[in-house]
Amino acid sequence: MALNPDAIGSTSDPLDVSWTSKDTLLYAVGVGAGHEELTFTTENSADITQQVLPTYPVVIGYGKASAMRSIGSFNPALLVHGQQAITLHREIPVEGTVTLTAELTGMYDKGKAAVVETTTTAVMDGEPLYSLLSTAFIKGEGGWGGERGPSGPKNVPPEADPDHVVTYSTSRDQAFVYRLSGDRNPLHTDPAFAAMGGFDTPILHGLCTYGFTGRALLHSVCGSDPTRFQHVEGRFASPVFPGEELTIRMWSAEPGETVFTTGAGSGDDERVVIDQGLLRHT
Repeated sequence: MALNPDAIGSTSDPLDVSWTSKDTLLYAVGVGAGHEELTFTTENSADITQQVLPTYPVVIGYGKASAMRSIGSFNPALLVHGQQAITLHREIPVEGTVTLTAELTGMYDKGKAAVVETTTTAVMDGEPLYSLLSTAFIKGEGGWGGERGPSGPKNVPPEADPDHVVTYSTSRDQAFVYRLSGDRNPLHTDPAFAAMGGFDTPILHGLCTYGFTGRALLHSVCGSDPTRFQHVEGRFASPVFPGEELTIRMWSAEPGETVFTTGAGSGDDERVVIDQGLLRHT
């Protein structure tokens, strides 16, 4: 099996994808929102106008617009989600249609592995709505002599107490709700499939953890106002198991910028599951 570095710059065909109020409500519940966040979880509460969580774009057209088909051959069991970024150009509407185009924007040789970067742009009514940048880490596919690419620490928290700390509890059944927003990978629900990946039990979707993290950032840093949430990025450092606690720590060191980490577990057993986190906001 071998990757094809010449595929950099290739794009998917434009794809129109639509969503409804029900889709955005389902996503919000899937990332843990409930009775305390009615503006994101209901469409008919008195004096409340429905809004959309700003991390919702990661599930719009999930898996449908992809530039990964042209990267060459590899074992999909050796691919893990590396990093994820969302850049919002305006607030995500409760329902709508976007045209998605994905581009293969990078392929890096890490020696024993490869990192593949894709960028997806979403256009609504002729204007950009959001863009996504994702990286995939593929074990065993490096060594062709290509550029190593970006590496080293980034978005490192200061050596100080965080400005905000939020802890959420995930449900033992969290993945069963989140998967209804598009990611039906059995790794997150099927014990036999999870065992083939080396896990004693199915793991939570990384992007579900990302959504929990986005909620904490939205409410703690942006005053629960999605229009203030402009860009978020982070690296997936370790898996989360459904039922674990998630603790998001936030440091607002620079105007308009907050760095963050997300930990799973509690006490001495807590481990970092998202690092290199950065939120840009107003």
